[in-house]
Amino acid sequence: MFVSRFFRQIFLLFLGVSGGGLVAAGVYAFITILGLVPRLAARTHTAAQVKRYENWIILGSAFGNLVNLFDMPLMGGYVLMALWGVCSGIFVGCLVMSLAETLDTVPTINRRIRLSVGIQYVIAGIGIGKTAGSLVYFFYNIAA
Repeated sequence: MFVSRFFRQIFLLFLGVSGGGLVAAGVYAFITILGLVPRLAARTHTAAQVKRYENWIILGSAFGNLVNLFDMPLMGGYVLMALWGVCSGIFVGCLVMSLAETLDTVPTINRRIRLSVGIQYVIAGIGIGKTAGSLVYFFYNIAA
């Protein structure tokens, strides 16, 4: 019975690590296909730092997974939590805007709604709305 349970645990460990590795590889392939890192480096004129950006993305993902997997408490309270949220939001925003730019959604929306001036206000409004919605979601504990 012990041997059976041991091998089942080893099999589940192998299955979980393999599945996680496949998902992570898919996410990194998606980021690579979108060209997120080179695009950010080109926009910020820091092309020499591309390797550093890639390393920080990998380290941040690994750290986030460890915190999530082992329910590790983060020291620093609300300040660190706010910093974590801002950094995560910036990353997701860059990823989404990179995807939108790759798929040319902004020019398509421009043509569809016949907007000739003010697209920056539409994009800012969408961002402010998403931020307000997230704040309401978390402050009023809607998730629970």
